[in-house]
Amino acid sequence: MPETGQSWQRTFKGLPDQARAARKWARARVEHVDVEQVLAELFAAVLGSGPDLITVTVSTAGDRVRLTAVGPEDLPARLTHGPGHRIIAALSVRSGVTADGCGLWAQLTTETT
Repeated sequence: MPETGQSWQRTFKGLPDQARAARKWARARVEHVDVEQVLAELFAAVLGSGPDLITVTVSTAGDRVRLTAVGPEDLPARLTHGPGHRIIAALSVRSGVTADGCGLWAQLTTETT
């Protein structure tokens, strides 16, 4: 049986106070205990590059949730592997840098073991 899912995308201003709005927006789309924390770390990392705008995408497929935060410029290594990277890695099953190098993503699972 094929998996079905949904995807939502919203662009936020590149300001620290927008992180809260982004977290709440993502949480309203998926129910997962770690969505807000992981998105906060993704957003903070991209925010560190000083963008005017940050685009957040929330996608679901089957038991997977993928969160992505992307800015307009390449992220330096200090932002892709900074302190928040450990939190993202601990709370997600997979994570990485977007193909264009301008953002970060994390995959969560709703599967219970």
